[in-house]
Amino acid sequence: MDSIMSVLEAVLGIVNEMSPYLLLGFLLAGIMHAFIPDGWYARYLSGNTFRSVLNAAIFGVPLPLCSCGVIPTAMSLRREGASKGAVVSFLIATPQTGVDSIFATYSLMGLPFAVVRPIAALFTAMIGGTFVNFGEHTTEEIAPSDASRAYSEQPHLSFADRCLEALKFGFVEMMEDIGKWLVVGLIVAGLITVLVPDEFFEIFKDNTFLSMLLVLCVSVPMYICATGSIPIAVALMIKGLTPGAALVMLMAGPACNVASILVVNRVLGRKTLFLYLIAIIGGSILFGIGIDYLLPRSWFTDHLSNTHACCHDVASWFEWLCTGVLALLLLNVLRMKLIHKSTCSCGHEHEGHCHCHESHCSCDSHSSCEIDSSHESHCEVATHTYTIKGMSCNHCKNNTEKAIRTVKGVESVTVDLQSGIATVQGDDINDESIKEAVESIGFTIE
Repeated sequence: MDSIMSVLEAVLGIVNEMSPYLLLGFLLAGIMHAFIPDGWYARYLSGNTFRSVLNAAIFGVPLPLCSCGVIPTAMSLRREGASKGAVVSFLIATPQTGVDSIFATYSLMGLPFAVVRPIAALFTAMIGGTFVNFGEHTTEEIAPSDASRAYSEQPHLSFADRCLEALKFGFVEMMEDIGKWLVVGLIVAGLITVLVPDEFFEIFKDNTFLSMLLVLCVSVPMYICATGSIPIAVALMIKGLTPGAALVMLMAGPACNVASILVVNRVLGRKTLFLYLIAIIGGSILFGIGIDYLLPRSWFTDHLSNTHACCHDVASWFEWLCTGVLALLLLNVLRMKLIHKSTCSCGHEHEGHCHCHESHCSCDSHSSCEIDSSHESHCEVATHTYTIKGMSCNHCKNNTEKAIRTVKGVESVTVDLQSGIATVQGDDINDESIKEAVESIGFTIE
């Protein structure tokens, strides 16, 4: 019981430190999502040039996309005409950092780490994208398909509507995407801090290369988001790992996992995958060595000592308020998952899935629409359902809907993230075209 209470106290201390910066980061992420058009990024990423790689890295660093959400987004950019080098640059830079994780890094690890982390992500992405471009024997110039306008079309929204969209994305959708992994990271950090004895890491203490090897073996295959990696890196440093090894955790953990490895191999090829992994692993090690051997250790450890001490101090009322708001947002996500059920938008519940779009109704459990009182017209548009595997966040869902919407004959599409079921309405829809569209962004379809 004492150990459990100690773990909870450690986790709560970390949360109190992070919560104000997390909320600010989520708000800025929502503003970026609501006010920057979807097709704005892809416009600058075509061609096997250093400029496209640089643009992809610059665009990717502040974007608050998690490790899973960046995959379909990057594949969508590829469909729009982005070069392989730009796509790899985006894949490397985006999950390593973001506006939310930059603020969270500053709160727990101090200004030097908050500055070095995005710089390392930027340069690692540029190196990886440049390697891929040099590996291409021909100058690649992919023209976006005629249907690519579906990616760049942005509905006209008023300023008030965009503000509401920013709040929804930042505090609902982003919380739904990374909330679980943030909680996992906090719990792991608490367990490491309380339960792992200091002498366990004695062999790695102040040993840069052994520390980095340990971190790479753990972080490369597993899934962890940029924000969730922060408390784990702090806990490992408290136990004796070097600041350089902590940076390797912050870079390699979010940027690489089994899912991204499989998708890059399938969509971009084995050669591109090899260069992608070399850039992530090599770049993180080089920057880690630079921190341990070229920069003063006190830059990265002084704030750590203060943070460790603050975990045992009484938090301010503002920190408690932010922690309470963060807890309510996480509980809201949990509530949404628990009450998720197949309910028709017109208020009717069905044994199967019911999907209503404007004046048309399609009910899987009926051969024809029998709820005429709720609709102006009978079911006239053919409805197709597909089961999509591999989606894990709202970015995955949104990019899947966009990809399917580009297929000829599709009038409307709705993807349910929880069940993985895509409901597509339209006449003369080719199943093979739907499959190709879904697989082009890294998912599989049944």
